[in-house]
Amino acid sequence: MYLIVGLGNPGAKYEKTRHNMGFRTIDSLADKYGIKVDKLKAKALIGDGRIGTEKVLLVKPQTFMNLSGFAVAELMNFYKIPVENLIVIYDDIDLETGRLRLRAKGSAGTHNGMRDIVQKLGDNGFPRIRIGIGSDVKGDLADYVTGKLSKAEEERVKDVINMATEAAASIVEDGIDRAMNRYNTLSKEK
Repeated sequence: MYLIVGLGNPGAKYEKTRHNMGFRTIDSLADKYGIKVDKLKAKALIGDGRIGTEKVLLVKPQTFMNLSGFAVAELMNFYKIPVENLIVIYDDIDLETGRLRLRAKGSAGTHNGMRDIVQKLGDNGFPRIRIGIGSDVKGDLADYVTGKLSKAEEERVKDVINMATEAAASIVEDGIDRAMNRYNTLSKEK
């Protein structure tokens, strides 16, 4: 079983903001694979289904971004999911808007939601999908990430969310190394 977690902030106010790329990708995965993400467990909205032959649990923590680790740790423990079967999808200000970057493991970087997950798990050895939201931030970072996308950004983001959806499925079906080879290259070509 795989736990696929999209990071974001709950509520209509944050729905179309830069910080909700993870939530939007979970919604895209749910649509593509016919999974309803509508059960509340461990302070998260969850839905279970299959990608190919693998059972997956799609997760949208409802604790706000900086406390995402609680839901992830609770669900990992409850379902006894090994850390390498966790996939976290989130926004990244260090990547240009519309870029995608997969990593097999590593530090949380500057992302507070990822920091909380790594801290709560005590482990950073899990795959992640980073969705670029722009690297030339001017002004307050919190205002930027919780801000709405421009029309041009929205177009680029739609494409990268589709790519992130395919990349998550590829990790589940083909493994992280093959997924990185394919999607990190595709993202560079865009």
